[in-house]
Amino acid sequence: MFKEKLLEGVAHFNKKEFWESHESWEELWLEAGTDLHQYLQGLIQLAAAYHHIKRGTTRGAVRLFDAALKRLEAFPAVHCGIDRRAAVAAATRDRELLARGESSGDFPTLEVAGEVPQLESW
Repeated sequence: MFKEKLLEGVAHFNKKEFWESHESWEELWLEAGTDLHQYLQGLIQLAAAYHHIKRGTTRGAVRLFDAALKRLEAFPAVHCGIDRRAAVAAATRDRELLARGESSGDFPTLEVAGEVPQLESW
């Protein structure tokens, strides 16, 4: 179930369905252990920030970007088979633009760049 839900969240994220990706990952996050819990929370916050941008409710997006980037920096760029380098670079850019009252209008993607683990217990 872990692998399927993680990849489901990535697919939603890449289709700009940020709320749905948040929901997919949240199911895993609620049961995750310590470090995986932090990683998933970072992905959830990243999706939530882009959800706000997509809806035009950018007020909380800067705070969500800050929280997501802080959580994700503790993990390798490719973790659990997910390469988030492009998404982190875009989030850093978009965070700075929002802080200045601007927006790029672009949305990043996540890449599957390795074997996604099939965790029996997390």
